[in-house]
Amino acid sequence: MKSVRRQTGRTLNYPETGATRLGPLPDGYHHLHHTTRIGRGRAAFEAAGTAVTTWRMHRGSSAQVRTNAVQAEPGARLEVLAGVGQLRFTAPCEVIWTAYERNRTGFAYGTLTGHPECGEESFIVDIRDDGSVWFTVTAFSRPATWYTRLAGPLVPVLQKAYARRLSHTLRRIAAP
Repeated sequence: MKSVRRQTGRTLNYPETGATRLGPLPDGYHHLHHTTRIGRGRAAFEAAGTAVTTWRMHRGSSAQVRTNAVQAEPGARLEVLAGVGQLRFTAPCEVIWTAYERNRTGFAYGTLTGHPECGEESFIVDIRDDGSVWFTVTAFSRPATWYTRLAGPLVPVLQKAYARRLSHTLRRIAAP
């Protein structure tokens, strides 16, 4: 994993570390909140939670993930590669926090220097009292490169579309 090793020396490129867990989301960023029902029952919750924390959700949504970490743990470094052809970009990240709880599983990663955006994004699966299983993406971000600044209002649209894609992937994984 040569590219993951190159992340040595990279630092988080935003100061509000952990805001997706504790809230509120900081001012000065675009905010994303996406929640959708993905299934029902403990088996669906377990399958979806495992898919989120082992990168299967991202990989199943056409993103490449490069990491030495088997699952999300604070401090784990990864690169998410997304896009097509010449529009492919590399997004170096670090896992900021995790949740491995009875009714809630997931993690958040923060952007490292070299990421096209700066901010944080969390991916949480929870099972509610009625047995329904929900997936939530919460993020705050702003451009960190000339090309994301140039893309302007298109970036939040693409981020929302990617959150929906992740939801569809988890729905397939959680189906009995």
